[in-house]
Amino acid sequence: MIGVIVPAHNEEALLAPCLAALLEASRHEDLDGETVRIVVVLDACNDFSGAIARAYGVETLTLKARNVGIARATARWLAFTDADSRVSATWLVAQLSLDADAVCGSIAVDDWSAHPHSVREYFRKTYVDADGHRHIHGANLGVSAQAYRQAGGFPPLTCSEDVALVDRLIAINARIAWSAAPRVITSARAAARASGGFGDTLAAWAAG
Repeated sequence: MIGVIVPAHNEEALLAPCLAALLEASRHEDLDGETVRIVVVLDACNDFSGAIARAYGVETLTLKARNVGIARATARWLAFTDADSRVSATWLVAQLSLDADAVCGSIAVDDWSAHPHSVREYFRKTYVDADGHRHIHGANLGVSAQAYRQAGGFPPLTCSEDVALVDRLIAINARIAWSAAPRVITSARAAARASGGFGDTLAAWAAG
């Protein structure tokens, strides 16, 4: 079984396309009919995120943590993305094909209109969207259940929980694929959900 965890805090504006993309990826013919369970972790949501998830027929779990580390660690599944992101149809297939204990994928941004042109140019010049990169994104991350358990899972951090997990995987000598093959498009929205996350990084570039 393959599991996909999507932590969400008030993501009614972006959750539907995220789930549509995940469902398409879960039905890819190269998965040979393997069961894929998609779980949206509703973390202190007071909008229609839950209703949207249920309308798409995916499972939901409800938390009041306001803590993405706890949200990601709620279930012991293998593939992780964010509610403001859209995975490619081959996302799961690409992760599994790499034959690694963990897969750190790269991202692409769909819309830069919320930021000055300088931010887009800085990203274009400095971001490595190719195999061998060293980026870590919770929006494009996969790990085997065995390695996940051995590493101790996600720590309960309010941000950088994905980096902390990868650090734990490195510490146990897990085989990590730093790959651009699993494709994910993510949001560059200016109103960041997690302090210290990708949104704050972009805001710092704009202010810099």
